[in-house]
Amino acid sequence: MNFEFNEEQKMLRDTVRSFTDKEIMPYIDGWDREGKFDLSILTRLADLGLMGVCIPEAYGGSGMDYNALAIVCEELERGDTAFRTAVSVHTGLNSMTLLQWGTEQQKQKYLTPQAKGEKIGAFGLTEPGAGSDVAALQTTAVRDGDNYILNGQKTWISLCDIADHFIVFAYTGDRSQKHKAISAFIVERSREGFSSKAIKGKHGIRSGNTGEIFFENIKVPKENLLGEEGEGFKIAMSALDNGRFTVAAGAVGQIMACLEASVKYCHERETFGKEIGKHQLVQQMIAKMEAGYQMSRLLVYRAGELKNQGKRNTRETSLAKWQACDFANQAADDAVQIHGAYGYSDEYPVERYLRNSKAPVIYEGTREIHTIMQAEYVLGYREDKQLNKMLPAWEGETERV
Repeated sequence: MNFEFNEEQKMLRDTVRSFTDKEIMPYIDGWDREGKFDLSILTRLADLGLMGVCIPEAYGGSGMDYNALAIVCEELERGDTAFRTAVSVHTGLNSMTLLQWGTEQQKQKYLTPQAKGEKIGAFGLTEPGAGSDVAALQTTAVRDGDNYILNGQKTWISLCDIADHFIVFAYTGDRSQKHKAISAFIVERSREGFSSKAIKGKHGIRSGNTGEIFFENIKVPKENLLGEEGEGFKIAMSALDNGRFTVAAGAVGQIMACLEASVKYCHERETFGKEIGKHQLVQQMIAKMEAGYQMSRLLVYRAGELKNQGKRNTRETSLAKWQACDFANQAADDAVQIHGAYGYSDEYPVERYLRNSKAPVIYEGTREIHTIMQAEYVLGYREDKQLNKMLPAWEGETERV
């Protein structure tokens, strides 16, 4: 595996970094204080071809590899977690799932406009009583002729007030069958009986749009069933492989942001007659950030290479997500410590980094879930079998990250 960026990837990194520096960083403090999500950012990302960066050109995407998506997420999170989250949900959880599981008709109708950024996609799995325990969900979809009647609610849904389409999971069979009775549907916001409500007062990612979506006797056409009845759990887990990959890549970007802010402050601030960067305990924190950045990056691009080859990557993606998010949380905590009292105010960005760093440790598989997964792999209790519908292997130049 070659860990050097090729010219295309360098250009992509520079493009997204320039965009982040010009379009996000000068305004993010205000958006964070106001709890405002600026939708125009997604429009401008679409203009750059970044809303479907790893989606084939045949479906309106840019046709780049899966590590290109990692580069986009890493650079966006340097600016703020909210915009990386938007790309994670739109591309990682929704569009890549449509690419993997959708019919040709579904891809033409939903994936193509999403890859172009003309429509926004989101993902609805979590419920008030169902997070890590997916089988505890209460949403139901009952067949009624050519439709399914959908009832229930989802919570902690990113882009809840913005997305045009949602991939939603519901019971279509006997609850006693648990995971085997869950199915997936493409649900349009425009359907009668759909409503949404943003969650206010979040600890972090305040400039992101997050909330609840509700289904009250929504008629979903049978052609909007994604996969077959009973395949919902497999679809959800494959989607999380993609979502977790983007979360891990974003965490790498947050570590980078913590490093940049801390190194700058280390050279500006003096105590006891010298730059604080000269103090060994401060250097220890800087060194931990650098180690976390390098290790996380390697784990992310290792998982991305498996995706490029069309191979199952649940184990590798889980490890990357767990470790990168933990490293980012620690990096943000150390960054605040390095800044001292100033780090406790929003005069410096590290206060926001620390607030934002907590959510990724929880969503798309908590730290505890990933710990159990990794232990079960090592102990031989868990084994990945190749899904019957894997993401297509990336077809392009042989030089890869």
